[in-house]
Amino acid sequence: MVSRSIRGLTNQKSDAQAWSAIFHYFNRTHDRGNVGYKAGEKVAIKPNLNNTTDHGTIDRLNSSPHLILSLVRQLTGPGKVPQSSITVFDTSRFIPGNLYDKIHSEFPGVVFVDHIGGDGRLKAEFKPNAIPFSVSSRNASGLDTTVVEAAYLIDAALLKGHVSSGVTLCAKNLFGATSINPDWRKNAHDGFPPNHDGSPSYSAFVDFLGHKDLGEKTMLFIVDGLYGSENADGPPKRKWKMAPFNDAWPSSIFMSLDGVAVDSVGFDFLTSEWPDLVDIKNADNYLREAALANDPPSKTFYDPERDGIRCRSLGVHEHWNNGTDKKYSGNLGKAHGIELFQVG
Repeated sequence: MVSRSIRGLTNQKSDAQAWSAIFHYFNRTHDRGNVGYKAGEKVAIKPNLNNTTDHGTIDRLNSSPHLILSLVRQLTGPGKVPQSSITVFDTSRFIPGNLYDKIHSEFPGVVFVDHIGGDGRLKAEFKPNAIPFSVSSRNASGLDTTVVEAAYLIDAALLKGHVSSGVTLCAKNLFGATSINPDWRKNAHDGFPPNHDGSPSYSAFVDFLGHKDLGEKTMLFIVDGLYGSENADGPPKRKWKMAPFNDAWPSSIFMSLDGVAVDSVGFDFLTSEWPDLVDIKNADNYLREAALANDPPSKTFYDPERDGIRCRSLGVHEHWNNGTDKKYSGNLGKAHGIELFQVG
């Protein structure tokens, strides 16, 4: 599935050509020249392990170990990235045994970083005040040195709903690279919930997507939709009624080079399947803000590094025409907008 996805995304005939296209596109669009991966450059993979409690394995929904393993196989094989240049990390949580054992047994050179370290994992270290945010808040402002030192980031999120923010996809997954406490009750979440009256508001998720070491360093955005869930916690309970799943698990992977576009698609799938998600009202506020980060509806000056430089537009946002046809502007023949296409 990963192989078919990256080839479909890049319109290339081989995995090696697909990874070369991804690296070249990222470097070209980030003023690093029309070049591919260079030996020694570090690649960080950020799964969503929000439901881990220690290094043990539990049945609560986290990133699928086999998906992360497939990414590592792709990077070390056709991607030509050395094992020692790859780090799998979740700063705020724990690398569970089912993920660590599966990857480490095949790729012992891959580095693992989590909140506590030990058992073959390194303990996260932080660069203080690395993300001061565009609006003063109580949010944790340290960044894991894993992302600070990486040349490239892969944001491997989950397809699920979430209390307060309505959904958790690629933008929110980057929260786990900050110096937060593994006990969510001890963390501020300023700028996370939208205004439920429908009015625009500042979103911390835009700062995550616009920060030079987070969203702006992400070369590939992935949403793990192998199961998907309407809840942030617990194992997935309800199979999906909507076509083409038809009372089965989604068994899907969503990929994009655009973090706003892939979250827009994930949002539409979640809200079409479960229109009554908790706190979903106006939850797409962050997508509108991110797409127009250079001139957002809330009039926020998005500058997550506080260096005086306003964020550019961070991607494309729109909703599909309906949950049956699932067509965006690109599918309808328009020159600009999202195109959703199925491979495999």
